[in-house]
Amino acid sequence: MNKLILGRFIPENSFIHRLDPRTKFVGSFYFIFILFLANNWQSYSLACAFILIAILFSKINPSFFLKGIRPLIVLILFTVILQIFFTSGGKVFWSLGPLRLTSYGLTNGVFIFTRFVLIILISTLMTLTTSPLSMSDAVESLLRPLRIFHFPVHEVSLMLSIALRFVPTLMDETEKIMNAQKARGVEFNEGSLLKRIKAIIPILIPLFVNSFKRADELATAMEARGYQGGEGRTRYRELTWHTRDTLSSLTLVALTIVLWLTRK
Repeated sequence: MNKLILGRFIPENSFIHRLDPRTKFVGSFYFIFILFLANNWQSYSLACAFILIAILFSKINPSFFLKGIRPLIVLILFTVILQIFFTSGGKVFWSLGPLRLTSYGLTNGVFIFTRFVLIILISTLMTLTTSPLSMSDAVESLLRPLRIFHFPVHEVSLMLSIALRFVPTLMDETEKIMNAQKARGVEFNEGSLLKRIKAIIPILIPLFVNSFKRADELATAMEARGYQGGEGRTRYRELTWHTRDTLSSLTLVALTIVLWLTRK
Protein backbone atom coordinates (compact mmCIF):
# COMPACT_ATOMS: atom_id res chain seq x y z
CA MET A 1 0.00 0.00 0.00
CA ASN A 2 1.35 3.43 -0.92
CA LYS A 3 2.24 5.59 2.07
CA LEU A 4 1.06 8.88 0.60
CA ILE A 5 -2.08 9.63 2.60
CA LEU A 6 -3.04 12.94 0.97
CA GLY A 7 -6.39 12.42 -0.73
CA ARG A 8 -7.45 9.39 1.31
CA PHE A 9 -10.60 9.39 3.47
CA ILE A 10 -10.87 7.41 6.70
CA PRO A 11 -14.47 7.19 8.00
CA GLU A 12 -14.77 7.77 11.74
CA ASN A 13 -17.28 9.24 14.17
CA SER A 14 -15.05 11.94 15.64
CA PHE A 15 -15.51 15.61 16.41
CA ILE A 16 -13.43 16.59 13.38
CA HIS A 17 -15.34 14.23 11.07
CA ARG A 18 -18.68 15.73 12.17
CA LEU A 19 -17.62 19.30 11.39
CA ASP A 20 -19.19 20.97 8.38
CA PRO A 21 -16.89 20.44 5.37
CA ARG A 22 -16.97 24.19 4.75
CA THR A 23 -15.54 24.74 8.22
CA LYS A 24 -12.71 22.29 7.58
CA PHE A 25 -11.99 23.63 4.10
CA VAL A 26 -11.88 27.31 5.05
CA GLY A 27 -10.30 26.55 8.43
CA SER A 28 -7.42 24.63 6.85
CA PHE A 29 -6.55 27.44 4.45
CA TYR A 30 -7.00 29.99 7.23
CA PHE A 31 -4.61 28.06 9.49
CA ILE A 32 -1.99 27.97 6.70
CA PHE A 33 -2.41 31.75 6.35
CA ILE A 34 -2.05 32.57 10.07
CA LEU A 35 0.87 30.13 10.35
CA PHE A 36 3.00 32.82 8.68
CA LEU A 37 2.36 35.00 11.75
CA ALA A 38 4.53 32.63 13.78
CA ASN A 39 8.14 33.80 14.00
CA ASN A 40 9.44 32.46 17.34
CA TRP A 41 9.50 29.32 19.46
CA GLN A 42 6.40 30.27 21.45
CA SER A 43 4.18 30.86 18.42
CA TYR A 44 5.34 27.71 16.63
CA SER A 45 4.78 25.69 19.81
CA LEU A 46 1.20 26.97 19.95
CA ALA A 47 0.62 26.03 16.31
CA CYS A 48 2.04 22.53 16.91
CA ALA A 49 -0.15 22.09 19.98
CA PHE A 50 -3.22 23.11 17.96
CA ILE A 51 -2.47 20.53 15.25
CA LEU A 52 -1.77 17.77 17.79
CA ILE A 53 -5.09 18.45 19.55
CA ALA A 54 -6.92 18.42 16.21
CA ILE A 55 -5.31 15.06 15.32
CA LEU A 56 -6.35 13.63 18.70
CA PHE A 57 -9.91 14.88 18.17
CA SER A 58 -10.00 13.13 14.78
CA LYS A 59 -9.41 9.71 16.47
CA ILE A 60 -6.88 8.83 13.74
CA ASN A 61 -3.65 7.17 14.83
CA PRO A 62 -0.91 9.87 14.89
CA SER A 63 1.62 7.35 13.55
CA PHE A 64 -0.44 7.21 10.35
CA PHE A 65 0.33 10.91 9.79
CA LEU A 66 4.04 10.40 10.37
CA LYS A 67 4.13 7.60 7.81
CA GLY A 68 2.28 9.81 5.35
CA ILE A 69 4.77 12.68 5.73
CA ARG A 70 7.73 10.40 5.03
CA PRO A 71 7.53 10.56 1.17
CA LEU A 72 7.79 14.38 1.34
CA ILE A 73 10.64 14.57 3.85
CA VAL A 74 13.34 14.73 1.13
CA LEU A 75 11.73 17.78 -0.48
CA ILE A 76 11.29 19.46 2.89
CA LEU A 77 14.88 18.80 3.97
CA PHE A 78 16.22 20.12 0.65
CA THR A 79 14.37 23.41 1.21
CA VAL A 80 15.53 23.56 4.83
CA ILE A 81 19.18 23.00 3.87
CA LEU A 82 18.99 25.89 1.41
CA GLN A 83 17.59 28.10 4.17
CA ILE A 84 20.28 27.05 6.64
CA PHE A 85 23.32 27.62 4.42
CA PHE A 86 22.14 30.71 2.52
CA THR A 87 20.74 32.68 5.45
CA SER A 88 23.11 35.10 7.15
CA GLY A 89 22.84 36.68 10.55
CA GLY A 90 23.76 35.82 14.12
CA LYS A 91 26.79 33.86 15.25
CA VAL A 92 28.81 32.24 12.44
CA PHE A 93 29.70 28.59 13.16
CA TRP A 94 31.17 27.67 9.76
CA SER A 95 31.89 29.47 6.49
CA LEU A 96 33.02 28.38 3.02
CA GLY A 97 32.62 30.88 0.19
CA PRO A 98 28.94 31.83 -0.14
CA LEU A 99 27.92 29.06 2.28
CA ARG A 100 27.54 30.01 5.92
CA LEU A 101 26.25 28.13 8.94
CA THR A 102 24.89 30.71 11.36
CA SER A 103 22.71 30.67 14.45
CA TYR A 104 20.00 32.61 12.60
CA GLY A 105 20.16 30.17 9.69
CA LEU A 106 19.74 27.16 11.98
CA THR A 107 16.79 28.76 13.76
CA ASN A 108 15.20 29.77 10.47
CA GLY A 109 15.72 26.24 9.12
CA VAL A 110 13.92 24.69 12.09
CA PHE A 111 11.04 27.15 11.66
CA ILE A 112 10.77 26.40 7.93
CA PHE A 113 10.79 22.65 8.63
CA THR A 114 8.05 23.02 11.26
CA ARG A 115 5.97 25.19 8.95
CA PHE A 116 6.15 22.67 6.10
CA VAL A 117 5.21 19.79 8.40
CA LEU A 118 2.26 21.69 9.88
CA ILE A 119 0.95 22.64 6.43
CA ILE A 120 1.13 19.00 5.32
CA LEU A 121 -0.55 17.83 8.54
CA ILE A 122 -3.49 20.26 8.33
CA SER A 123 -4.02 19.49 4.63
CA THR A 124 -3.86 15.75 5.28
CA LEU A 125 -6.19 16.04 8.27
CA MET A 126 -8.75 17.79 6.08
CA THR A 127 -8.72 15.09 3.40
CA LEU A 128 -8.62 12.19 5.88
CA THR A 129 -11.70 13.45 7.71
CA THR A 130 -13.70 14.73 4.72
CA SER A 131 -15.14 12.54 2.00
CA PRO A 132 -14.65 13.65 -1.64
CA LEU A 133 -18.39 14.23 -2.02
CA SER A 134 -18.50 16.45 1.07
CA MET A 135 -15.45 18.33 -0.19
CA SER A 136 -17.16 18.89 -3.52
CA ASP A 137 -20.31 20.17 -1.79
CA ALA A 138 -18.23 22.53 0.36
CA VAL A 139 -16.37 24.01 -2.62
CA GLU A 140 -19.59 24.44 -4.58
CA SER A 141 -21.27 26.13 -1.62
CA LEU A 142 -18.35 28.51 -1.05
CA LEU A 143 -18.08 29.43 -4.74
CA ARG A 144 -21.82 29.84 -5.25
CA PRO A 145 -21.70 33.68 -5.27
CA LEU A 146 -19.52 33.48 -8.42
CA ARG A 147 -22.49 32.16 -10.40
CA ILE A 148 -23.56 35.74 -11.08
CA PHE A 149 -20.39 35.98 -13.21
CA HIS A 150 -21.33 32.73 -15.03
CA PHE A 151 -18.48 30.87 -13.34
CA PRO A 152 -18.87 27.05 -13.70
CA VAL A 153 -19.07 26.43 -9.95
CA HIS A 154 -20.52 22.92 -10.11
CA GLU A 155 -18.04 21.73 -12.73
CA VAL A 156 -15.04 23.07 -10.77
CA SER A 157 -16.18 21.37 -7.55
CA LEU A 158 -16.79 18.14 -9.46
CA MET A 159 -13.28 18.20 -10.95
CA LEU A 160 -11.80 18.84 -7.49
CA SER A 161 -13.64 15.93 -5.91
CA ILE A 162 -12.68 13.56 -8.74
CA ALA A 163 -9.03 14.66 -8.53
CA LEU A 164 -8.91 14.09 -4.77
CA ARG A 165 -10.64 10.75 -5.14
CA PHE A 166 -8.20 9.39 -7.72
CA VAL A 167 -4.90 10.64 -6.25
CA PRO A 168 -4.55 7.54 -4.01
CA THR A 169 -5.69 5.30 -6.88
CA LEU A 170 -3.03 6.68 -9.24
CA MET A 171 -0.35 6.36 -6.57
CA ASP A 172 -1.27 2.72 -5.93
CA GLU A 173 -1.31 2.03 -9.67
CA THR A 174 2.11 3.65 -10.07
CA GLU A 175 3.48 1.38 -7.37
CA LYS A 176 2.02 -1.70 -9.09
CA ILE A 177 3.57 -0.70 -12.43
CA MET A 178 6.95 -0.08 -10.78
CA ASN A 179 6.83 -3.49 -9.11
CA ALA A 180 5.98 -5.10 -12.45
CA GLN A 181 8.88 -3.31 -14.14
CA LYS A 182 11.26 -4.31 -11.34
CA ALA A 183 10.19 -7.95 -11.82
CA ARG A 184 11.31 -7.57 -15.46
CA GLY A 185 14.75 -6.35 -14.40
CA VAL A 186 14.28 -2.56 -14.59
CA GLU A 187 16.40 -0.63 -12.06
CA PHE A 188 15.11 2.80 -11.03
CA ASN A 189 17.81 3.73 -8.51
CA GLU A 190 20.96 2.74 -10.39
CA GLY A 191 22.95 4.27 -13.24
CA SER A 192 23.35 7.84 -14.44
CA LEU A 193 20.67 10.52 -14.27
CA LEU A 194 19.81 10.03 -17.95
CA LYS A 195 19.41 6.29 -17.42
CA ARG A 196 17.10 6.86 -14.47
CA ILE A 197 14.97 9.27 -16.53
CA LYS A 198 14.70 6.69 -19.31
CA ALA A 199 13.64 4.09 -16.75
CA ILE A 200 10.63 6.25 -15.80
CA ILE A 201 9.19 6.14 -19.36
CA PRO A 202 7.91 2.53 -18.98
CA ILE A 203 5.96 3.81 -15.96
CA LEU A 204 4.49 6.95 -17.49
CA ILE A 205 3.11 5.37 -20.68
CA PRO A 206 0.91 2.67 -19.05
CA LEU A 207 -0.05 5.13 -16.30
CA PHE A 208 -1.33 7.69 -18.82
CA VAL A 209 -3.11 4.98 -20.84
CA ASN A 210 -4.84 3.63 -17.75
CA SER A 211 -5.75 7.16 -16.59
CA PHE A 212 -7.43 8.02 -19.91
CA LYS A 213 -9.19 4.66 -19.90
CA ARG A 214 -10.48 5.25 -16.36
CA ALA A 215 -11.62 8.78 -17.28
CA ASP A 216 -13.55 7.40 -20.28
CA GLU A 217 -15.18 4.73 -18.11
CA LEU A 218 -16.10 7.35 -15.51
CA ALA A 219 -17.67 9.61 -18.16
CA THR A 220 -19.67 6.68 -19.54
CA ALA A 221 -20.89 5.74 -16.06
CA MET A 222 -21.96 9.33 -15.33
CA GLU A 223 -23.85 9.58 -18.63
CA ALA A 224 -25.55 6.21 -18.01
CA ARG A 225 -26.85 7.60 -14.70
CA GLY A 226 -28.28 10.69 -16.39
CA TYR A 227 -25.71 13.25 -15.34
CA GLN A 228 -26.31 16.50 -17.22
CA GLY A 229 -24.41 19.05 -15.13
CA GLY A 230 -25.40 21.11 -12.12
CA GLU A 231 -28.55 22.76 -13.47
CA GLY A 232 -31.70 21.62 -11.71
CA ARG A 233 -29.94 19.05 -9.52
CA THR A 234 -31.19 18.39 -6.00
CA ARG A 235 -29.10 17.16 -3.07
CA TYR A 236 -29.44 14.08 -0.93
CA ARG A 237 -27.40 15.68 1.88
CA GLU A 238 -27.68 19.38 2.72
CA LEU A 239 -24.82 21.15 4.48
CA THR A 240 -25.79 22.40 7.94
CA TRP A 241 -23.90 24.74 10.24
CA HIS A 242 -23.81 23.57 13.88
CA THR A 243 -22.60 24.94 17.20
CA ARG A 244 -19.40 22.87 16.93
CA ASP A 245 -18.56 24.71 13.70
CA THR A 246 -18.96 28.06 15.45
CA LEU A 247 -16.75 26.90 18.34
CA SER A 248 -14.09 25.66 15.91
CA SER A 249 -14.10 28.98 14.06
CA LEU A 250 -13.80 30.92 17.33
CA THR A 251 -10.86 28.69 18.31
CA LEU A 252 -9.06 29.68 15.11
CA VAL A 253 -9.78 33.35 15.82
CA ALA A 254 -8.38 32.95 19.34
CA LEU A 255 -5.30 31.21 17.91
CA THR A 256 -4.81 34.13 15.53
CA ILE A 257 -4.90 36.64 18.40
CA VAL A 258 -2.43 34.63 20.48
CA LEU A 259 -0.04 34.18 17.54
CA TRP A 260 -0.17 37.90 16.90
CA LEU A 261 0.51 38.75 20.56
CA THR A 262 3.47 36.35 20.74
CA ARG A 263 5.13 37.76 17.59
CA LYS A 264 8.47 39.47 17.95
